[in-house]
Amino acid sequence: MVRILLADDEAMIRAGVSAILSVDPTFEVVAEAGDGRQAVDLAISHRPDVALLDIRMPKLDGLAAAAEIRRVAPGTAVIMLTTFGEDDYIAKALDVGASGFLLKAGDPRELIAGVHAVADGAAYLSPKVAQRVITQISGGRMGRGAHARDRIEVLTDREKEVLALVGQGLSNAEIARRLFIVEGTVKAYVSAILTRLEVRNRVQAAIVAYEAGLVSQDR
Repeated sequence: MVRILLADDEAMIRAGVSAILSVDPTFEVVAEAGDGRQAVDLAISHRPDVALLDIRMPKLDGLAAAAEIRRVAPGTAVIMLTTFGEDDYIAKALDVGASGFLLKAGDPRELIAGVHAVADGAAYLSPKVAQRVITQISGGRMGRGAHARDRIEVLTDREKEVLALVGQGLSNAEIARRLFIVEGTVKAYVSAILTRLEVRNRVQAAIVAYEAGLVSQDR
């Protein structure tokens, strides 16, 4: 089972999201929070696999709650769920360590796919959000490409291969199948990549992969 914490200050939104999640029998909503501070407390007490956080919440906004959850419950992956698609929210969400970013107006299937992906150790951005990120990367790719290529030189050839697959959005299990290695080895590679590139999470690693040219722009 994938254990989920759901945080949104609107009860009807929580009910709707919970109803969508209930379609998948492998999901279990173990706790619900109406504000960011309560979300952090429930993350500590329940240790869910995934926390779905609204960005705008009282007492502690979703971005601050995400940062706190990543600090006190590092085993809990965070997905930001919001009605807002502005670039500054996306950038801040990724910066605080969120593994996913979904728009409430998106297809319910994106929510289910996103939770599965993040629970499996991958990163997930809704298609609209992913396009914004790729556009930003593409716009400055020529200027940042050389720097990114220099950064990945600290990686071994195998690590670069794994980084390219992370950039494609593959989970650890998918990377393991693609490279014919065990999942534990993939986890070790990913951990080493994050450390050597000095990035917080897979999304930031994926951005480096794009900037360095390891992932084709039309993906």
